[in-house]
Amino acid sequence: MQDTAKVHKLGMADNEAVAKIDAMADKGFGFDMTDVDVIVLGAGMVGIATALHLLDRGKTVALIDRREPAEETSFGNAGLIQSEAVIPYAFPHDPAAILAVLTGQSTAASLQWKALPAIAPWLMAYARQSSKSAIAKTAAANVPLVRRAFPEHHALMERADALKFLHEGGYLRLYRTDAELERSLKLDEVVRERYGVAFEVWDKARLRAEEPFLSDTIAGAIHMPEPKSVDDPSDVGKAYAALFQREGGRFIKGDATTLRREGAGWQVTGEDGPVRAKDVVVALGPWSGDLLKANGVDVPLGVKRGYHMHYAAEGDAVLNHPFVDEANGFVVGPNKRGYRLTTGAEFSNRDAPPSPVQLDHAEPKARALFPLGKRLQDKPWLGSRPSLPDLLPMIGPVPGVPGMWANFGHHHLGFTLGPATGRLLAEMITGEAPFTDPAPYAVDRVIG
Repeated sequence: MQDTAKVHKLGMADNEAVAKIDAMADKGFGFDMTDVDVIVLGAGMVGIATALHLLDRGKTVALIDRREPAEETSFGNAGLIQSEAVIPYAFPHDPAAILAVLTGQSTAASLQWKALPAIAPWLMAYARQSSKSAIAKTAAANVPLVRRAFPEHHALMERADALKFLHEGGYLRLYRTDAELERSLKLDEVVRERYGVAFEVWDKARLRAEEPFLSDTIAGAIHMPEPKSVDDPSDVGKAYAALFQREGGRFIKGDATTLRREGAGWQVTGEDGPVRAKDVVVALGPWSGDLLKANGVDVPLGVKRGYHMHYAAEGDAVLNHPFVDEANGFVVGPNKRGYRLTTGAEFSNRDAPPSPVQLDHAEPKARALFPLGKRLQDKPWLGSRPSLPDLLPMIGPVPGVPGMWANFGHHHLGFTLGPATGRLLAEMITGEAPFTDPAPYAVDRVIG
């Protein structure tokens, strides 16, 4: 039997790879290139990176998605690799902030009242997980993941010829008043002391020198120097997916809801027929909970919906660093499609019709900070950030479902953490020593 596709394995010679394929031909169900070791469901950043790490460890892998790679949630984020993102985006406990959300006056968050009966239990759990002690627990669990975020991205970018998309320089958090800047600075100093997160304070003069087109009404900024940004997150995901296919992985269009037990393994229907494997990874982002529930496992997965829109810049205006408006919870940064404004969180049902009021609130505030020009699309993009109440992903075996593995729930950090959590899960599946203790991310952890 001849090798019909390159099988990529660290330290495995080509003849060993061919022998592995020949051995699979002896399996009772018969072998073709749709019989693999692992099926990965979901071709967002998390799924693509998981598939690559499994391939690197000698597994044959089929990556399944109903769309092309990196065209769902991984398409629409702000394009930051947030190596500083230790502290989670906690539920606000300030009564004024909560009232602003409830009355529709907040730009950082919004609530669809029709969804409240369905999402209230998740919101209550999220609020409980935003206590000081819970935040500290989440932060400690975040540290090993965010520290691996950029090294894992960089390694894949080198292999995928994607370094051309990468930009150094970090991002800015902008403040309109000295009092706001001072309050944030106190927290940043604590985070730096505990977790080693670097930052710089830019006064008005420094900010003007670095970003001459930002409004001179801004009192100052905190510069986060370590994070990176990319021209377009979808392009990076697609480059990783192309690498996966060049090195022997199979990308197949298919519907994850067709997943069924097949003997001791799994089968899913692809566009050219069934795909079978011993193990299956659920990396379906906001749809992951549906598939687990269909297999008897209920997890408290909610969503934080978000919108983006691209704009031209007025005149010769240029933005050198992405920025976050801390008071209003939106991000503006350069993108190949224009300047992308990405909103904060909308609490709603995942599949509810769009209601881009946050974008409408954020746009004039963004224009007051940077001279955005006309909108470049007819309608905003909408996506759902898959979120567990403790804002930690679920990574590892699904209890009571042999051969099913989870890698989902990355909330605002799917693009950032995908390569790191993909490595961690691949290590677990293959029996390799994991780079960090996976217990904090267990599917069956207690989330109160």
